[in-house]
Amino acid sequence: MQSCHVKKNDEVIVLAGSDKGKRGRIISVSPKKQRVIVEGARMIKRHTRKSQTHPQGAIVEREGTIHISNVMKVENYDARAAKRAGAEEKAEG
Repeated sequence: MQSCHVKKNDEVIVLAGSDKGKRGRIISVSPKKQRVIVEGARMIKRHTRKSQTHPQGAIVEREGTIHISNVMKVENYDARAAKRAGAEEKAEG
């Protein structure tokens, strides 16, 4: 089994795609497929059949999967941004 740089309940930021810049918590990780589901990112509309919970059927909005390479832990992202800001101040001064 391959190891991942993120785990369930980690706070991450999306680095690429239409949801670039969004922050959210990881709901699930699929290491074999190398994909994660991030809370509030890549919302898709799922058409559901008639059931007891939805007697008429429904269009449910839920999170889609994102490739693992397109997310980064928020702590690492913020540290990288702070380091970059410090380097810019040195260059100016």
